[in-house]
Amino acid sequence: MNLSTDGVIVVKCSTDTIAQAVREYAGVTRKRAIGEIIRSLRLDDPDVTVSFGDDAALIKNGDDGLLLAADGIWSRLMEADPYWAGFCSVLVNVHDIAAMGGKPIAMVDILSVGNEEVCHEVLRGMFEASKKFGVPVVGGHLHPDAEMNVIDVAILGTVRPENAIFSHTAREGDRVVAAIDLEGRVHPSCDLNWDSATLRSAGEVRAQIQVMRIIGEQHLASAGKDISNPGIIGTLGMLLETSAKGALINPERIPRPDLKALGIPFEHWIRMYPGMGFILTVPEEHVGKVIELFEEVGLTAADIGVVDSSRKLKVSYAGMETAVFDLEKEGIMCIFHER
Repeated sequence: MNLSTDGVIVVKCSTDTIAQAVREYAGVTRKRAIGEIIRSLRLDDPDVTVSFGDDAALIKNGDDGLLLAADGIWSRLMEADPYWAGFCSVLVNVHDIAAMGGKPIAMVDILSVGNEEVCHEVLRGMFEASKKFGVPVVGGHLHPDAEMNVIDVAILGTVRPENAIFSHTAREGDRVVAAIDLEGRVHPSCDLNWDSATLRSAGEVRAQIQVMRIIGEQHLASAGKDISNPGIIGTLGMLLETSAKGALINPERIPRPDLKALGIPFEHWIRMYPGMGFILTVPEEHVGKVIELFEEVGLTAADIGVVDSSRKLKVSYAGMETAVFDLEKEGIMCIFHER
């Protein structure tokens, strides 16, 4: 599926509409408590290179680095489709390691269930995703007879520290590159999830995960994140917040499927979790190579804007410009630290 060129999709949305849709989306607003957690738990340790604010913590381990991350699945997804929740619990953790330019090694889980059928479906989803990505679940903890159904997963990965891709290292003048696998579908259980991973072969998804490691090894990007629950623009906002930078992007350039055929408005697409997607800041001279690497593994990639020093994330289209976030006054995660 090629990048849609149907400009009417965006023209129907003003930049104000786009900004409001992103700012008020629950996938964005529920990140605000992170800052308080960071202030409560931050502990300086010479062996911890990065921790809060990045997709995974990087811990020194001789010449190599250990990557450690954890994710919990949104309760509304668990209620809608336990199988898909189990699949996503693996998917999002593998992406966290990939986004850092790392190799995922193994996972452990904490499963709380009050229903045997729910438990079976969650485990079936986890097994299928683990098998597809080639990352085993090697242990964990079970809370049987729980009052609610919850799945949380932690993952271990490795990366050479000099090849790691961080969230906090975007530089002024870098181009913003978004990459998404558009060969997918709106997931039938959740209209805010775009699913390509279940439709791809194991070889295809593993190649898509590995491309970030190649980008890290070749030092082609200055910063990056996997696109998560806040959506494309919200995830970019998180990256810019940790980097103490701003950006100006053109929403028309954001990769998207044929939204008219799918019956999805543009402001819905930019809030969706795209399944397989990354947002990077890239020196201008490397943009062509990065886009080429993504497209070789089936991700549609595009240069959607530029990083600046404003600490505001702005969208600009058809002569209109609107600030989505003023990251100096009020961040997404509310972490106001200088870099």
